[in-house]
Amino acid sequence: MRVYEAVVAALETIGVDAAYGGAGENAAGLMLALDASEQIRPVIAKNEQGASFMACGHAMFSGKLGVCFATAGPGAFNLISGMCVALTDSYPLLAISGYSTVAWQGRGGLNETSGLARTPDSRMMFRAVTKKDPDTGEPADFLVTDPNDLIDTLQKAINIAFEGRPGPVHVAVAEDITDPKVEVTNFRPLRMPQMGVIPGSDALDSVAGTLQAAIEADKSVVMLAGFGAILAGANDVTKAFVERFQIPLLTTMDGKGIVAEENPLAIGLYCDSGHKAAWDLFARADVVLAVGNSFAQHATFDFHQGLFDGKTLIHINADAGEFDKFYKADHVILGDARQALQGLYDRLDADVGQVARRDFRPKDYDERFIIAPQKKLHPGEMVQKISQMLPPGGIVLADAGAHAAWAGYYLELKEGQNFRKPGTYGPMGIGVCGVIGAKYAQMHRPVVAAVGDGSYLMSGFELMTAVQYDIPVVWVIFNDCEFKLIKLYQLSAFFKTGLAEFDNPDYAAYARACGAEGYVAETLAQFEDAFGAALASGKPALIDARITRLALPNYSPHPEGVLAAIWDGVRARFGV
Repeated sequence: MRVYEAVVAALETIGVDAAYGGAGENAAGLMLALDASEQIRPVIAKNEQGASFMACGHAMFSGKLGVCFATAGPGAFNLISGMCVALTDSYPLLAISGYSTVAWQGRGGLNETSGLARTPDSRMMFRAVTKKDPDTGEPADFLVTDPNDLIDTLQKAINIAFEGRPGPVHVAVAEDITDPKVEVTNFRPLRMPQMGVIPGSDALDSVAGTLQAAIEADKSVVMLAGFGAILAGANDVTKAFVERFQIPLLTTMDGKGIVAEENPLAIGLYCDSGHKAAWDLFARADVVLAVGNSFAQHATFDFHQGLFDGKTLIHINADAGEFDKFYKADHVILGDARQALQGLYDRLDADVGQVARRDFRPKDYDERFIIAPQKKLHPGEMVQKISQMLPPGGIVLADAGAHAAWAGYYLELKEGQNFRKPGTYGPMGIGVCGVIGAKYAQMHRPVVAAVGDGSYLMSGFELMTAVQYDIPVVWVIFNDCEFKLIKLYQLSAFFKTGLAEFDNPDYAAYARACGAEGYVAETLAQFEDAFGAALASGKPALIDARITRLALPNYSPHPEGVLAAIWDGVRARFGV
């Protein structure tokens, strides 16, 4: 069995069902092996960065391994952005790349990245973007130069990708061993590692005691769920937990949808572009049960200094490195969110009596009524329409930009639906391309990209990839011919704007030229018709939604709301 044939056969043994990559000479053998596979569906993207984003999308909600590949040198380097996403957002991802002939290092061979003789150092680059081996602390970047090391290396890489907090790993294959005459003589099936971190009994007992005392003393307890809870598949136990103990549920934008948002205990988003109802409940809380949170910038109002003052913070996370990064927790549970919540539920259920039903929603819940006197399409109303029309099991991915705030605030997810925006690395293009992988991983689920025009222009050419491989996703482009988020920042910081506006093409005509469906919407009624037609088409589809520039997304840099933020700004500027 040749080297790349062994790679594909090994990945088949652990259930890999898709691989996204770019064409190249060093990857030629891998392309042939994937083409011959009856299990793994290969996708050749137009750019390897898009392929890496697709692999992230594949892993995002499926729990599967995302696989991307590239040729040596520039192709391999194009995988870096997707690996950064997988590292910060905790996706299990395997990147496979070619590597120029080791025997010729230092001579200036094509695509050489040895770091010798004025060549880039790919080992240094990939060591910076791969997950660390929990046992050794070394980055999971491997170069295979001996065919008999291949299977052991793949097994080690897969173990690291899945164990504990998931993340990206990289395996480079030296061109020396890809010659058709070279064979792997020690092939064996791979095995999937144990997933999830089992929480300790002592920590569960301690936290259960704290929560029981708070509940029985009628203290205000809130749960704050992050993406770690979704990644762990904690949806059912989260719903059972908040309903059994009548605890209001707040989420970060990344934790959105952990429980159906129509549930009366699902209050809304707690973040800088979140809901007033959630801000108010958090402010009054005595105890915060944070599940799967990293306490990133936008979820903490730019790391607000006094966010947890006067509150008992309980932090559940599968990664010990997340504890006490900035906010000191009173109690921690190192463990998988689903297992930790189930352990707490079992302990509390045995000792806590019936809790009276409560109504935590204020009458002005979320302030979601929109006044839109302008004639152009209002982005908030458009997102509300997506909520109404999104089919069961639907996925909505946003990109980096103001549109993510609109989507997070106005999208109301039902049970089994998901939403995701870019994480802390925050590249433009992850939503545009990630939808292809998310759909390919779970073809039965409707998948929608709610993206800005700026982000679509960066990687919208991957529409051709969706057409080529018959992957029916829907792109909704928030078209206002400007980098809205950048313009708003310029205005707030410098009181003027520059280089934040641009021209857009005829997106609908472009989509049709590519073989996809293309629609234009300038009113809510037109959008409703277009979105319905796009979902029903069974083809890749694009909606050019020409939104008003006049609408501003809900936002406050202060956890107590806009007025508090304005007062803080006045004091900072004038020394009051």
